[in-house]
Amino acid sequence: MKTKKEKKLSEEFVKNSVIKYLSSNGWGHFKFGGLREHGVDIKAKKQNYDRYFLIEAKGEGSRREMNENYFVYSLGQIITRMTSGGTTRNYYGLALPDSIAKIALRRIPWQVAKKLLLYVFSVDSKGQVKQNSWQDIKNKK
Repeated sequence: MKTKKEKKLSEEFVKNSVIKYLSSNGWGHFKFGGLREHGVDIKAKKQNYDRYFLIEAKGEGSRREMNENYFVYSLGQIITRMTSGGTTRNYYGLALPDSIAKIALRRIPWQVAKKLLLYVFSVDSKGQVKQNSWQDIKNKK
């Protein structure tokens, strides 16, 4: 639980932390939208082949109750951006503060994450990122 002096993690902080994490793990050619733009928040291309990571990012709400809504909203946004077709499947992700990522990891069925190639990026207050796959989701259940 956060004290009043602790700052909530902003969407920009979460987004920048995930971009830094991805760039150190072989992803590049980043395109990212601003807070008021349509489309995914982060689009990254794997440096050695044609595969993209499309990621929706959210920050923390001013009230704890808002975090559940932020999770549901981010999940809806990334699902509406999923497309079929092409020769290579894309990866999809939710970039969330730890507090919201815990909700996502508890609520997303691992079978759905596996089928959709959906990952949950959990960002802590120091900007450290943990990438959770369907296997991680399955092991937490």
